[in-house]
Order: sequence, then structure tokens, then C-alpha cells
Amino acid sequence: MNKNNKNLNALRMLGIEAVNKANSGHPGIVLGASPIVFTLFTKLMNLNPKNPSWFNRDRFVLSAGHGSALLYSALHLSGFDLSIEDMKKFRQLNSKTPGHPEFGHTQGVEATTGPLGQGFAMGVGMALAESHLAGKYNTEEFEIVDHFTYVLCGDGDLQEGVCQEAISFAGRYKLNKLIVLHDSNDIQLDAPVNVAQSEDIQAKFKAAGWNTLLVTNGEDLDEIEKAIHTAQNSDKPTYIEVKTIIGIGATNQGTTKVHGAPLGNDISAVKEYFNWTEEEFTIPSDVYEFWKVNVSNRGFAQNDQWNKMFELYEKENPELAKQLLNSINKEWNIDLKELETLNKGTEQATRVSSGEVFNLLSKNIPAIIGGSADLCESTKIKGADGNYDFDNTQARNIMYGVREFAMSAINNGIALHGGLLPVASGFFVFADYLKPALRMSAIMNLQTLSVFTHDSVAVGEDGPTHQPIEQLSMLRSIPNMSVYRPCDMAETIASYYNALNDKKHPSAIIATRQNLKELDHSKNIVDDVKKGAYLISETKEANITLIATGSEVSLALDVKTNLEKNGQKVNVVSMPNMNLFLKQSKEYQDSIINKNTQRFSIELGSTYGWHRFLGDNGKAFGIDTFGYSAPAQDVIEEIKFTSNEISKEILTQIK
Repeated sequence: MNKNNKNLNALRMLGIEAVNKANSGHPGIVLGASPIVFTLFTKLMNLNPKNPSWFNRDRFVLSAGHGSALLYSALHLSGFDLSIEDMKKFRQLNSKTPGHPEFGHTQGVEATTGPLGQGFAMGVGMALAESHLAGKYNTEEFEIVDHFTYVLCGDGDLQEGVCQEAISFAGRYKLNKLIVLHDSNDIQLDAPVNVAQSEDIQAKFKAAGWNTLLVTNGEDLDEIEKAIHTAQNSDKPTYIEVKTIIGIGATNQGTTKVHGAPLGNDISAVKEYFNWTEEEFTIPSDVYEFWKVNVSNRGFAQNDQWNKMFELYEKENPELAKQLLNSINKEWNIDLKELETLNKGTEQATRVSSGEVFNLLSKNIPAIIGGSADLCESTKIKGADGNYDFDNTQARNIMYGVREFAMSAINNGIALHGGLLPVASGFFVFADYLKPALRMSAIMNLQTLSVFTHDSVAVGEDGPTHQPIEQLSMLRSIPNMSVYRPCDMAETIASYYNALNDKKHPSAIIATRQNLKELDHSKNIVDDVKKGAYLISETKEANITLIATGSEVSLALDVKTNLEKNGQKVNVVSMPNMNLFLKQSKEYQDSIINKNTQRFSIELGSTYGWHRFLGDNGKAFGIDTFGYSAPAQDVIEEIKFTSNEISKEILTQIK
């Protein structure tokens, strides 16, 4: 037992004191899992609190994000920019110590975690990034990329579906620099774990191709350290089950009562159990010195050694070093003029246009990596240099399998690792499976790219299960998300160009299965798309404005022709990115959508969200029911989404 290990118990006490002061949080994991975190931080992990973004640091992901007080305690004691005052403000407004860890908000936090399972999958992505970059940039003399990814997960994490996808993926690709430590205390929020599951977790990991280890006593620091050393030498990812006691030392230890409720007065019993006599939020100087020597000083020395190695590497491998640094700094090589040569004026599906643009970008930007959830042939998104595998780590096409949620969460981990630009693709209707991870991308301001094809009921014969209706509204509603729906090759090129230059937002490009005409655009198409919407056809003294996206822009131009034959004057607005348009000034918005005209939106999706542009007398043309299984044109005619039908309806609306 570690009752008298002052350096470890400081970690415990600081965490539970923060929870108690906030009167909110999860003390059980702080008490039970501290030996795991203590061992990692003070004995094994290479990280430099004075240089938190050191590229070759070990990564630690707290997938069990409710244990944030434990992570914050470790970061404070290690010397990161997190003070005792910050600990006292745990879970308070605008503090550095929010309820769940937030990447980019708190120094030392590697990933925003909270929704269980996603931290695990992001850890898989980090390990894949390390594997790929090591294969690409390491030489016989210099292992410039060489670190571990550690994930601390709980019982609840391992019940999430995304974890099962990620476990399978990591085992298949033998991500041996990934070490998962399971805080196995057999208790979750509502009840003991055996109420909710009965399978053999060790056997499950073994079946998926993992190395598995068991630490029977979660208080035995030597046993924990020995297991991690064994894991470091494995040729597979390693799962270490550490049997712990939730809330150890508390009156209700080992029960659900210590999972998610402050200890209150029982904190005195815990302090007595661990022989802790310090005043609240007081850490002895010798404890600080211990953590400084074993974390900060050790990490600084490792960082310094790596810096010296990188200087030699740079001299002997200048091109490789430059390429790596450019990738780390997101200095992408994007030649707009070269991209524009792809536009042959051909009538084709925007998924084909997207694939052509992606292929060129992938060839020119070595940091691009990714693929699809078993749909490369349909989405036209396939990473360069062959299929990534454990024996072909330099390849950039990732065969994610039918694991949509994990695909997006893994890509978040790749983006968090740095040095790579991850891309994921699939059918648009399956964006629902990716949504929780896309939301996390947006929260973390990550540059990830999702490419969704088969974007409307024009999918046709596959029917309503595969025909997106509400997905555009869903994606657009995610704060910080940038959603492009281009109408042709010119807008597709502009969408990719803007997405790659937008380094603090996740972007999604939505593309068609059916062929579209190439339309006439101004020379400023890239800037037009960057502003989210523009007038693709303008008429003086217009009385009608049609707003359309994607495949419906061409349709809107046909409607304009019909209306003008009936004496109307019509403006047509292409709105490839509603999110960007809403960020423009009111003056710009009003210059594009004339409020003195009667306004109509035309989009083959839910009408939700369109009425903000239309005023009291406008109408949104869309589809607010599920689709039909039939040839695409038959579906279009069934829902009366033709230029003639829309024109007739508009003429009846004119006032």
C-alpha cells in the first residue's frame, strides 16, 4: 500500500480537495487511479512542462475525462502552467480547470475528453501518426519520431461502441507504441460493472490482436511500472488491466457512492487513511522538488537531447527535415493555378471533381493521410503511396473498414498529434455515425477534412436509408464547423483551397453522385467561396432572389430562365458554405441577398435553417420527408423538384 508515499498522496489530495471545493466532480477515480498516473508521470513518460508542444514527447490521454481533477493535479505538480489558484477554481467559470479536460485551454492536456470512448480512439490516432511519421522520417542514424501514447480508460470507456471499433483497428495495424491502462475498479455510475456486462475483457483484447497484461494490485507501483516496461517492448498494442479500488480510503470506497459526488466531510477520513496532515491546497516543498526532478528536469534533459539530435538530423537530411517542419507548422504546398488546370469544363459529379482535386493535393502535400470507411471506390478519396499497414507505415491510404465513428475519432488523434492532415470520407447519410467525433473536432479547433458523397435523394435506387435529408442541417448546426457544398468543379477547387487554408476549423465537403454542369463564374471564385455565398447571376432591379447550393445551383439558373420568360427579374445566389456566409458582415450579406426581393431557397435536403434568409413571404424548397427507392430522375419528379414545378410554385407566391 502507499499510505505513506507523500509524493503520490499529494496527487490524490490535491485532486479530491479541488472536487470538494467545487462541490462537483469525481473523487473516486482520483483516489483509485493515482498510482497509475503517478507511475507514468514520474517514472516513464518523457514530457517537458516548459515546452509542452515538444514534438517527440510521450502523449497521455485521459479517456476517462471525468477524472480531470487527477490530470490537473499531475499537471500542476509536474510544473505545467497550472497554479494552486487554478486548482481552487476547478469547474468554475473561465478557469483553466474545467469539468472535463479541454485541449488548447489547459496546458498539458493532449485531447478534449468527456464523451467516453473517444479519448481511447484518439489515442489510437496518435499512435498511428507516430507510426507513420517514424516510418517516413526516421533514418538508421536518427530516430527523430519515437514516443509512446498512453491512454487511461475506465470501465465505461470500454462499453462504448467507438472503443470496440478502435480496439479492432489498433490490433489489426499492430500499433505497438500504444499502451492502454484500464482503471479496472468494477464500478460505474449506476451500479457494479457486472450488472451491465459479463464478457472477458482480456480475451476480447487478445482476440483483437493486442498484448494483454494484468496488474492485480493497483496500489503496487512496482507492479504497474513492470507491466508498462513489458508493454513498451511489445510488437503489438498493449492493454494493461489495473485492478483498483474506486475511492480508496473513503468510507464508501468500492461503491458507486464515490464515483461522481464530492467527499464532503468524509475527506477527513481519507486524509487520515493516507496520513496526510497538510493544510488544504498545501503541497510540501520536498514534494514539489520530487516532481520537478522526476518530471520537469528529466523531461527537459530528454527534450534537450532530442533538439541536439534534430540539429544533426537537419544537417544530414535537410529535405526530410524541411518537409517534417513544414508539416508540423501546417505550411501546405497549395498551387491554386495547378488546381485550376483540373477544370476542363466537363459535366461530371462533384465526387469525381473532388477526387481529382484530392489526388493532386495529396501528391503535393506529403502530410495528407486518410481514406474512407470501406468506400474509397465510391467516394474517390484514397490516400497516396498505397495502403498504410504495420509493414508499410509510409503509405498514406488508411483502410478504416466499416468503422465510421472510429475513423473520425482516430483522425482527431492524428490531427492532435501534429505533422499530418487527416482526411476521412464516406456516404453523406453516414455523417450521423461520425457526428460525435466531428463535434469534438470543432470543439478542439482541429484542422480535419471530411469528404461526404452521395449527398441527396438523387442517390436514387438505394432508397431512403441512403438518401440524406437532415444531415446538412445537422452539420451546419455544429459551432465552428465549416461545411462546403460545391456546385461544380470550380467551386470544388475553391472549397478545397479554402478548407486547407483554414487551419483552425474542421471542414466537410459535400459532393454529388450525379453529374452536374460546369457553370460560369467570375475570376474571384476562391474569394467568393471563402465568403460563403455570392451572386452567380445578377439582374438589375431584381424582384426575386433564388438561393441554392450544390446540385441545385444549376437548377436555380434554369428556374431563373423560366421566371424571366414570365416577366420576372431574378438574382441567383450560390451559397456553397452557409457557415462562412453567416460570419460575413451584415453589409456583405445584404449585398448578396437583397431583402427588397422575394426570396426562395432551393436545396435537396431539409428546409430547416433556411427561413432566416427568406423573410415572411419567402419559401424554402426542399424535402422534409424521407426519400424513395427509384431511379434518381423518378425520385426528383415524384417530389416535384424540377425547374418547371418550382417555377410554377414561385409564380403563385409572387406578391
